Amino acid sequence: MKDDFLQYQAQTTPRPLALEVSHAKGSFIYDKQGKAHLDFVAGVSACGLGHCHPRVVKAVQEQSEKYLHVMVYGEYIQQPAVAYAKLLASLLPKRLQTTYLVNSGTEAIEGAIKLARRYTERSEIIAAHHAYHGNTMGSLSLMGFEERKSAFRPLLPDVKFIHFNKAQDLTQITEKTAAVVLETIQGGAGFLVPQENYLEHLRQRCDETGTLLILDEIQPGFGRTGKLFAFEHFNCTPDILVMGKGMASGLPVGAFTASNKMMQTLQNNPSLGHITTFGGNAVIAAACLATLKELTENQLIEQTLQKEKLFRSLLVHPLITEIRGKGLMLALILQNAEIANELVLQAAKNRLILFWLLFEPKAVRITPPLTISEDEIRQGCEQIISILEGCTNIPVN
Repeated sequence: MKDDFLQYQAQTTPRPLALEVSHAKGSFIYDKQGKAHLDFVAGVSACGLGHCHPRVVKAVQEQSEKYLHVMVYGEYIQQPAVAYAKLLASLLPKRLQTTYLVNSGTEAIEGAIKLARRYTERSEIIAAHHAYHGNTMGSLSLMGFEERKSAFRPLLPDVKFIHFNKAQDLTQITEKTAAVVLETIQGGAGFLVPQENYLEHLRQRCDETGTLLILDEIQPGFGRTGKLFAFEHFNCTPDILVMGKGMASGLPVGAFTASNKMMQTLQNNPSLGHITTFGGNAVIAAACLATLKELTENQLIEQTLQKEKLFRSLLVHPLITEIRGKGLMLALILQNAEIANELVLQAAKNRLILFWLLFEPKAVRITPPLTISEDEIRQGCEQIISILEGCTNIPVN
């Protein structure tokens, strides 16, 4: 199977981890030998309810027996998609009423860019250095990391960059700017959290210049930071909210939400301003609906902040310089990249799943399912500390 995997399925790195998966349940992924691997990554923040949550599996099974795909997005009334969009609107600020369902987070970013340019009739987009919004061409254009995008130029024109958390840069937002696109918490850069009312100042500047604010909640959304969406921590409501990852508990989906008035601009001049064949798919929407109900009908989101405290209390070691992030979106910052790399690889050998971040080589991701138990947290943290004890021979900075 590994040979076939390497031969017939396109790879993204020269040396993939290549864990051969048998099945997954709760906080564990099981290999073909039946060994359990404790998952501290959750499909890179996608499996917020853990693997194969019963409520989600039931919703998928029930919908798949009714119909799968029937028509391109927006033409037929499909109950799971309508019910989901309505429930989501009831949980969001009033300016965020209408949701466009798509297939992934990066497609949601593409749709949000198009909507912002169409609605404002401006072209300039401002993003952040070390931003990550996906890998399609529009999303890649917003990536503030030249090394990863230079090979694919030319990209979108009229894109400028500011520094996240640097209030002085906000003066670059002008009446020519269609939208500012930011991750509410910067992911690939190392789980950087807004500081000193940064997002409030950003919101004010956007209002002054008639610029739309697009917040990318693809990773921090759906309870991962202790609120349904991370912007709720920072007194800053976006004009367009982008989401994905944890929406459907492991199924491929994305969405962007705005006012009904704004979203109507995709209907005319031209009509079909944004279209998708499989966006709003009934089976995926049923999984989204089950996930959102599960998150909001119990204490999972509130418990996330308590679990963060437990992680922080257990992960104390001289090789850990800090723990960034919020809730269960955490990044261990190690003394150097070599220690971070060793931790991920040794953890894999010990059947603990950790992973890297895109732009911060000293960081190790900890984004487990929100359903993870305190015993499982303790088990994984003990392994991390044990591995770091064995890294004392690696020179530190």
